[in-house]
Amino acid sequence: MKKKWMVLLVISVFLATVAGTITKFLRKDNRPRVVVVLQDKNLQYWNIVRAGAEKGFQEFDIKGKVVIPSSKSKKDALVYTLENILNEHPDVLVVAPNGSPAVTTILKKFVKNKIPVLLIDADIPLEHKTAYIGTNNFDLGKKAGELLASQLQPGDEVAIPFLVEDLTHPILSERMKGATLSLEAAGIKVVTEQDQSSSIKQLMTTILQKHPNVKGVYTTTDLRALEALAVIEEHGLKMPVIGADGINEMLELIKDGVLTDAVAQNPYDIGYISVETALKVIKGEQVKRNTDTGVDIISKDNAKLKLDFMRELLK
Repeated sequence: MKKKWMVLLVISVFLATVAGTITKFLRKDNRPRVVVVLQDKNLQYWNIVRAGAEKGFQEFDIKGKVVIPSSKSKKDALVYTLENILNEHPDVLVVAPNGSPAVTTILKKFVKNKIPVLLIDADIPLEHKTAYIGTNNFDLGKKAGELLASQLQPGDEVAIPFLVEDLTHPILSERMKGATLSLEAAGIKVVTEQDQSSSIKQLMTTILQKHPNVKGVYTTTDLRALEALAVIEEHGLKMPVIGADGINEMLELIKDGVLTDAVAQNPYDIGYISVETALKVIKGEQVKRNTDTGVDIISKDNAKLKLDFMRELLK
């Protein structure tokens, strides 16, 4: 009898263990679900935003994922991606929109389905967005203009090469307006050219030919700044060039003394704070409608520190 009781006890313990394991396996993951949708996976900027978001998932115990449309060339890639995510019904959507009407339309569907939408990078006119987290691009432009003006004299000419479509771009147009305001306030003359070119290099070449007295250049992105700098060097000239992102190539040039200064966004903070904000929304907490993630001024004194930080993120 005692032996039989011991056998039953062992079986009971075994079954309880198995049942517990199965229950644990089948138990739903009740963590908050947040999807972050970014843009170009080949650009350093977006990879740093991704690093910030993934750090937020880890620290705030969120079941999150970062999605980047697989084909940049596919016109409706972002819309297609968002339609699939809508069917998943996440607790919060964090998205870097491209400003197209089709994207705005699909984002309205998220709102209609009571899925909070947090915009990052570009603050498009989405009436019922929950919040915007990112750079104040007008302010970025102003600071870049002030930085460039501080290296010049009143009456000097500065070039701002841009493409025609930039005038309606939600980010680039604000950066141009801010920079122009600061430069003109400092007595600097702003010169531009619009020759329907699709290349900043071509535009910069035209500017140097038509405006040989240009003493500095502002561009709305760092990649454009690098293109402008290449043309300037080809013409045997040297002048300050200010971009607007803080990518590693620009930081290297400042560290090495080729350029003096730059303005830099904080993409890591954009990713991290957007996830932190998403959790607050899920918990029913009140959040700021607009969160400015700030702009850093990079000089030779702090370029190496910033560069080391960026490299560590991209490992």
